[in-house]
Amino acid sequence: MLQERREKRSEHIKRITDAPIGKMMWTIELEGGPQRVNHAAVSVGDKIYSFGGYCTGENYNTIRNMDVHVLDTMTYRWKALKIPQRRRVVPFQRYGHTAVAYGSKVYIWGGRNDKKACNILYCFDTYTHKWSVPEVNGHVPEARDGHSACIINDFMYIFSGYLEYVECYTQDVHALNLRTMTWTFIRTSGHPPIYRDFHTATAMDGIMYIWGGREVPSGLYDSPVNEEYGSDLYAMDTFTNSWTIVPCCGQIPVGRRSHSAFVHRGRIYFFGGFNSGRQEHFNDLHSFDPATRQWSEVHPRGTGPCPRRRQSCCVVGSRMFLFGGTSPNENFNEAEDLQFIEDSTDRRLKDHNDLHVLDLEPSLKTLCLLRVQSLRDKLDTSWLPGELQALLEVMQLPNNITRPLNHTG
Repeated sequence: MLQERREKRSEHIKRITDAPIGKMMWTIELEGGPQRVNHAAVSVGDKIYSFGGYCTGENYNTIRNMDVHVLDTMTYRWKALKIPQRRRVVPFQRYGHTAVAYGSKVYIWGGRNDKKACNILYCFDTYTHKWSVPEVNGHVPEARDGHSACIINDFMYIFSGYLEYVECYTQDVHALNLRTMTWTFIRTSGHPPIYRDFHTATAMDGIMYIWGGREVPSGLYDSPVNEEYGSDLYAMDTFTNSWTIVPCCGQIPVGRRSHSAFVHRGRIYFFGGFNSGRQEHFNDLHSFDPATRQWSEVHPRGTGPCPRRRQSCCVVGSRMFLFGGTSPNENFNEAEDLQFIEDSTDRRLKDHNDLHVLDLEPSLKTLCLLRVQSLRDKLDTSWLPGELQALLEVMQLPNNITRPLNHTG
């Protein structure tokens, strides 16, 4: 039975991935959205929901309700939701948490503010815009941040992360049955990933793929000097709960943490991130094909985001929406800012409020709109249908959630 499932899965992946990667294109760049780092976001229908995160300089010691921002992917407009609910059922503002979508519900788990981490499960209803705290049972995981989460069938899988109360990382896998709301500690076999945080977990055909992250072989945090950044890709088969290191070929990317991952047409894509050993931020895009185990670097047309980490990426249809994150601050002057030794690390970074759209399969309509947009000063667009005029307008109209930062993304 197990062999039959594996053969069907292999045939399904092969059918999807036989076609070559198409010509992707960065099409939209808009500022003025939520200025957030280490937030968590998911897509539900044609909307993207972003939860929490932080912005340098804000207070993350005081307990306050988590903010929720919604992006309409048809108009590229952000909206901050007002949710007048009691503190008991609303998660506190945090970073390093995860969000997964299951039907019309979004489940938030883990994360921390500057005081404490959390292991309470919260549910956000995208129809009613109300929070709830589902009653759970079983083996509830310890509070943590920097872990990963993904949905496989009716289960939310949680992997790794940092446990501050014991100052160590984990290799644990936990699963929450979203039908029965029961937590289970998963006993695995094989070769699990090295202890880590700020990696990505991607689900595909019953397999959880783990890549990247800040690796700490001892599991105990002591110094950034002992951080490692390997490029191994790990896979856990959720039918057998066994780990393997995937033998790969091709253009394997440099190891990193705080990158983003998404799936399209049977391939896994990885964007951006940071390697502290090299003190380098990235804005490259890599593809992994599970059928051939081949890595490839992808070079979309257009102008993409600047190098960054801790951003979010969500796919809606054939478009990937990337927003937020942080990058080196070109205006930081260490000599002038010696008086701010305590927060000099934050001052070296710039938090983003921009939105970038990567069209994974650009249509003729999209290409024509981009061409008209580039010639707007020379063309009379008043003769275009109202729908196209509206699209041209929103494609270049900044949002007004936060003030523009006057950078090029």
